[in-house]
Amino acid sequence: MPEIPELEAIRGYFNGHIAGRTIASAEARIPVVFRTPAQVIRDTLPGDRFGEALRHGKFLLFPLASERVLAINPMLTGRFQYVDPARKIPAKCCLALGIEGGRSLRYSDDRLMGKIYLVGIGQLAAIPNWTTNGPDLLDPLLTGEEWLRRIKKYRGQVKSILTNAEFVQGIGNAYSDEILWEAQVNPYIPRTKLSDDTLRHLYRSALAVMAWATPLVRSSMIKGDDLDYEERREFMRVHRLGGKPCPRCGSTISEITANQRITSFCRTCQPELPA
Repeated sequence: MPEIPELEAIRGYFNGHIAGRTIASAEARIPVVFRTPAQVIRDTLPGDRFGEALRHGKFLLFPLASERVLAINPMLTGRFQYVDPARKIPAKCCLALGIEGGRSLRYSDDRLMGKIYLVGIGQLAAIPNWTTNGPDLLDPLLTGEEWLRRIKKYRGQVKSILTNAEFVQGIGNAYSDEILWEAQVNPYIPRTKLSDDTLRHLYRSALAVMAWATPLVRSSMIKGDDLDYEERREFMRVHRLGGKPCPRCGSTISEITANQRITSFCRTCQPELPA
């Protein structure tokens, strides 16, 4: 699942390659992912022009000269390409946009779980949960004290809170493991057992992980002028590394699968009871 580092890297790439360019053609190939009628996509995107790409939580936002926004939430398996149109089109390519200059912007989704919206620039609130979800993790208004105030509304296990978009947006399963490892907090400990200082440390750890991971993601997914995103996270320190030594203490990393979600952590660095 693309999270903040992947989406920030993709956003930066697109701002260097498609901002200011005109859409020459639009092909809505698999309508099930579209929350705007596919025919509207096909008929009204050609001739429109991209502005500067943005990100909000797990959405990539493409503002257009027509004062509309193409909003894409890639969910679990959504992937982006920006390639020569002669490149073979993936079987589950949902959207293919021909771009001025000859390249093709493609969105593919193996499990067809993603969502694509085309809305007026002032109508983003019409997207389900847009107004009820919490702030983006990187929103400057989300200070450490605001994080503390918000997280105290929740009483569950701390990993479940981090991945709850109503608390904060942009953190998923993979980077929540990395954040908790960085903060030395057990993923299964209830929030109520954590001190205010620990919760503030968790906030700083979340920002540190995103700052650490984003350039690593960027260097792994962007080769030359092509974007051909595949999920490569070889740099992870704990997530999906069960059975390997913890890079901090050398203990064996534990891995637990529950509800189709893998949680990876170090029982030595992240004890069940806070220090």
